[in-house]
Parts: sequence; structure tokens; C-alpha cells
Amino acid sequence: MSCWPEGIRDEDVVKGARLFNRFVCALFCFALTLLPGCALFTGEELSPLKQATAEQLAALLQEQADAVQTIKGLFSAKITGGILPIGQRIQGTVHYQRPGAIRLRGFTSVGSELFEFVQADDQFTLRLPTMGREVSGRPSQTERMGNLARPFQLSVWAMGGVIGSQAVGAGESVRLSEDGDRYRLDVLTHNQADSSATVLSRRIWFERRSLLVVEEERLSPSGEVEASMQFEDYRAVGPDGDEVRPAGAIDRRVLRPFKISMKDRQGSGTLQVTFLELISNEPMKPGELGHV
Repeated sequence: MSCWPEGIRDEDVVKGARLFNRFVCALFCFALTLLPGCALFTGEELSPLKQATAEQLAALLQEQADAVQTIKGLFSAKITGGILPIGQRIQGTVHYQRPGAIRLRGFTSVGSELFEFVQADDQFTLRLPTMGREVSGRPSQTERMGNLARPFQLSVWAMGGVIGSQAVGAGESVRLSEDGDRYRLDVLTHNQADSSATVLSRRIWFERRSLLVVEEERLSPSGEVEASMQFEDYRAVGPDGDEVRPAGAIDRRVLRPFKISMKDRQGSGTLQVTFLELISNEPMKPGELGHV
């Protein structure tokens, strides 16, 4: 005897339950397709790994460096381990003009200037208003900066992915190896003690689907890793930000990382830089590069 109200048969209930189950299953599968990165359900496939030679990757680094004549940036930084003798969180600006003029400034959250580092024409000047110190000299005379020399060298290295200083220099050589879904480009420099020998000075990792630099290590002449950097969140930047270009116009924008993480391998310090704004190839205004 059926317990359902009159007019509703058992087989109708079974059919309804089956239809309901199918509906729930279809709804669940649809929801999965909305999740980011679910290539299994969306049908999206990862792009294939690109092939490149050591020479091609070195040429790519040079091309990326040549694409930038000037850089202006606004960033925030988190500092740990005493890498700089200033506050743990700072706001900062960077101004760069090829071939080697750079100005770094740091500020407190209320806008007070913590430091200014300017390097141009084979000269540098470091000002520390809060400490009442100012040091000037040549890059080869960084000992004048005392224990401040290394922190500011590390800071300049960290900016390398933005200003394009990762290019292979004249007289340097390269070799390439595969590292899973990445390429590793070793940069070798002539040994200062023996010009006929070379030493490994840098390791640069490229993500093989985009050929973007994702990691770099700087090594000492003795082969010890001095610092390691990771580069993330690449975005296109140009002289006019997110301008709408006319059809057929040349795209002058370049890809630059908006997040840089660096670790001092000779100490315990770390530096995390997040760019809030980057503008490339906009003419410098008087005074923006400071004075040395």
C-alpha cells in the first residue's frame, strides 16, 4: 500500500528523485568550472614549454634592458633582520635613467624622509637625515659607507628586475641548463685574480612558458650565494599607464615585476618590495634624479 497522497505513484517519486539528483550533479559540475585554475573542468590547457638557447635568453635580457630608458616607481617595503638601520616598514620611490643613474628614497608612514641614495656618473651620495649622516664617493669606495654599504647594495640588486640591470655584461659568458619547468642561466665573469679563468657570478631562472625572470642569485667571487631574489606579479607598464592605444600603434609598454622578495644569504635580513605604481620611458623632470 502506497503512503503517498492519492494521485502520486511510487514510480513518479523515483523519477523525480532521479531528475533532482541529475540537477544537483549538473549544478556541482558547473560550479567547479567557475573555480580558477580548474583546467580539468574548463578545458583550458597550460601553454607548452618554450625552447631557448643561452644566447637567446641573454639577448632577451638585453632587449628588456634596452626597452627601458627611464623608470619612475612608488613602492612599499617590509624589512626584517636589520637589513637597513631604519623602520621595518617604509614607503619609497625609485627613479632610474639609463645607463646607470638611480635614486632611491625612503619615507616613514607619515612622510618623513629616512634616506636618499643617489648614484650617477661613477659617483654616489647617501643621506640619512634621521642620523645626520651624509657620505659621498665612487662605487668602488663603498667602504666609506661602513656597515651601510651592503644594505644599499642589496637594495640596488633587488631593483634589478625593474630597472633592467640583469642584462649580461660585456666580457661575461653564459651557460644554460633545464630545471623542470624553468631554465637556469649561469652568468660567468672573469676572475679578478686570474683573467684567464671565470667564476660564477649570477644564476638567473626563467619560467619556460613566459620566459620571464622569476628568480636570481648573486654570488661572491668565492662562490658563496650573497643574495637571492624572487620576481612576481608581472604587469605591462608604459609612459601613460593604462592608456588606450590606437589601432596599429606600437605598444611601448614593457613587462615589469610588481613584487620583489629578497633574502640576504650572508645574514638574516629580508626585503619585500611591492610596487604601487610604475611608469616607464617618461622624461625625467629637473631634480627627479637628485644630486651627487
